[in-house]
Amino acid sequence: MPTEVSHKTKFFTESVIREMTRRALASGAVNLAQGFPDFAAPSELKEAAKRAIDEEYNQYAITHGSPNFRAAIADKARSYNQIACDPDRNITVTCGATEAMVATMLAVINPGDEVVIFEPFYENYGPDVILAGATPKYVALRAPDFSIDRAELEAAFSPRTKAIVVNTPHNPTGKVFTRAELETIAALCNRFDTLAITDEIYEHIIYGGARHVSIATLPGMAERTVTISGLSKTYSVTGWRLAYAIAPEPVTAAIRKVHDFLTVGAPHPLQEAGATALRLPESFYANLAAMYERKRAALYAALSGAGLRCSAPAGAYYIMAEIGHLGFRDDFAAAAFLLEEVGVAAVPGSSFYHRPELGRDLLRFTFSKSDDTIARAARRLTSLPEKAARRI
Repeated sequence: MPTEVSHKTKFFTESVIREMTRRALASGAVNLAQGFPDFAAPSELKEAAKRAIDEEYNQYAITHGSPNFRAAIADKARSYNQIACDPDRNITVTCGATEAMVATMLAVINPGDEVVIFEPFYENYGPDVILAGATPKYVALRAPDFSIDRAELEAAFSPRTKAIVVNTPHNPTGKVFTRAELETIAALCNRFDTLAITDEIYEHIIYGGARHVSIATLPGMAERTVTISGLSKTYSVTGWRLAYAIAPEPVTAAIRKVHDFLTVGAPHPLQEAGATALRLPESFYANLAAMYERKRAALYAALSGAGLRCSAPAGAYYIMAEIGHLGFRDDFAAAAFLLEEVGVAAVPGSSFYHRPELGRDLLRFTFSKSDDTIARAARRLTSLPEKAARRI
């Protein structure tokens, strides 16, 4: 029996984020590791899903998405993102943004291609590039404000650069890319004939003066951008696995081929409910951002009070905290201590870097939790300074 596995799998590990959730469940720790809400989804969505099931939307939808859901996506993309798109020629519905990303890469990448990834990065991007057969080229987002070094970014581009991944608002840092930064990226994409693949799943979760800009709206970028977003984060339905990719027609045709053979299609009744979600009033999004801004303040206060050094994110629902001064061997040791001795689960920072040493002094926490969960975590975190000092 053959035992050798694909060489590609040797270049990445299983998800550290999901591993931390499993460990939190096993130990009874408060799970601030994985970014999913532990509070109720909007009642309008749940009722719409129930109606769709009762109305017998229980068989396959069109592979690339039900007409009703794709029409709602197109309306939303035009009104919010300012992206002109046709539901029949430019939109593919996928099983989560994760599938949208890997389906896009498999659809456009050839052997020998390179893909630029900003780091720290959401842990799926590197493996996605490797699975698609390309070489990742990493460009640092520089602390403390996670800014781009233009010279470093330009140096990462070459005639082999097939795509660049842009995640805004950004996981894990909470950075929201400015228009000026996106214009810098767009200029390089136009110069090197490079595709921008954007992950905009947190587009409605932004704070203060931050503004979300879709790079597809910049000059020359409509024909060279794949815009990915979905329902998971905005509507608190991460288990529904509904997302979409908006792309130029030739790229959409290729994405649809790959998507068809990866998953066939997303759940039909949930797509019908998704159309209801995308047509909620503007007040829903204002209330969403206000809710998360309050949760951000609560977790920031708890982490700072426990002696961790962190800055408030401009978007998404994560806080990166520095833990190097606490004397742990590395981020995995710190995360294990927090989990086992304090009872709070976080993600080791190195899982967001291609070189582990770059994240060895960092942990990521999520505030996508109920007020009670955040308060429970805050109470436990008060014991961290004393327990960490006793350990030394």
